[in-house]
Amino acid sequence: MGNRFGILAIDQGTTSTRAIVFDPQLQTVAMAQQEFPQHYPDDGWVEHNPDDLWQSTCAVVQQALAEAREQGCEVSAIGITNQRETTLVWDKHSGAAVYPAIVWQDRRTARLCDQLRSEVGDDYVQARSGLRLDPYFSATKVAWILDNVDGARLRAERGELLFGTVDSYLIWKLTGGQRHVTDATNASRTNLFNIHRGEWDNELLDLFRIPSAMLPQVQDCSGHFGTALARFTGDRDIAITGVAGDQQAASVGQCCFEPGQVKSTYGTGCFVLLNTGQKPLFSSHGLLTTIALQLDGRRTYALEGAIFVAGATVQWLRDELGIIERASDTERLASGLDSNKGVYLVPAFTGLGVPYWRADARAAIVGLTRGAGKAELARAALEAVCYQTADLFAVMAQEGLRPTSLRVDGGMVSNNWMLQFLADVLNTEVLRPALLETTALGAAYLAGRAVGLYGDTSEFTRLWQCRATFTPAMSEAQRATLLAGWQKAVQRVVLE
Repeated sequence: MGNRFGILAIDQGTTSTRAIVFDPQLQTVAMAQQEFPQHYPDDGWVEHNPDDLWQSTCAVVQQALAEAREQGCEVSAIGITNQRETTLVWDKHSGAAVYPAIVWQDRRTARLCDQLRSEVGDDYVQARSGLRLDPYFSATKVAWILDNVDGARLRAERGELLFGTVDSYLIWKLTGGQRHVTDATNASRTNLFNIHRGEWDNELLDLFRIPSAMLPQVQDCSGHFGTALARFTGDRDIAITGVAGDQQAASVGQCCFEPGQVKSTYGTGCFVLLNTGQKPLFSSHGLLTTIALQLDGRRTYALEGAIFVAGATVQWLRDELGIIERASDTERLASGLDSNKGVYLVPAFTGLGVPYWRADARAAIVGLTRGAGKAELARAALEAVCYQTADLFAVMAQEGLRPTSLRVDGGMVSNNWMLQFLADVLNTEVLRPALLETTALGAAYLAGRAVGLYGDTSEFTRLWQCRATFTPAMSEAQRATLLAGWQKAVQRVVLE
């Protein structure tokens, strides 16, 4: 058969790896997913076994390609999207990682960030990279590995070690060690990349003490990144032609190509990206400036708000507390209550992002009474995601930016109750697309664009469809009361 063409998107996330094959009409032909464990060796530390990232990728790629073949679909190219900021350092000859992958949520370098901040200030780093000095980003994670693994810094200075975010690591492995590359969106999340010049910044490399020989080559998001070898795909050699960090890929999948368009992805964390066009805008209220997309050498920028814990709170209710069996149970429990009964959950398990930027903050539940139970906790978990999004929108309003609608995606947005509550507390229309796998779709578009399958951005945009619209229905008084309660709960966490 093989009379249809398609694109394979690898979506390597924080808790699972997925592979999805899309056809030219953006229909899903095949999909495979595999979860893998997270490791928490110390307070605020989050790690992955690099072999889990690699083996899960190979497994889902081979399964999805086999299913696509059975459907008569021949894959033309591969797109990769990945959890951003997660940091790996490996031997350039053997491919062996010298330390576990340090995950974007990890806070172990908070003290190093404080030290650097006292030396040079936040503005020194933010003016170049668009990012704050924070453990969230890759630079201090690399420095930590070089300083804490025996012999690592010397080996790095000798050119024996490579650094990469997950996209670089997977490309290096898939190409048999032939290509050490990344794209501009992932590079812009490291604290080492000059987002104005579009290149690694020597002054930042000196500040964080990162040898330049470790760094990958930076490319456009759509183009040739190398060839995935047949022994890894289980099929044949396939070109890798699209790469973007997961949040930027979701923005592409949501067709947020014009200034002012905004999307929010609700996965392990929550990330709001607002397209600001061809010039970077800098926030005075904690938003990050980042590269949203780079095509044909031209960069599009975005302001971003990061919420470190969203769906991970629901996972915590399921796995650690055992009060739900599956994530979908939260919708039934939350909708069974007529109010939150004054219960608020502040999910600062790994600190708080925008607008607080408190790496030392820790989670808390406030307002508990003897009558509180599973339903109140489930509802509080869902409400917390919406309140944190409201915090981001409040910051955008301070910057003079007031989106008229919000496009949403990610695993949590199948929850109708949450999206209605989100529209209510934001007082903004919320749009859920017909295809929820927008992160993988964005990677597929970038790969497909490079091989002529999906056309330009305007052609791709015509394929985007809205499946459901959630319109605000809450009174201003009720909204104000709920948000005031949330702010009181947050203050309990951030006040030392």
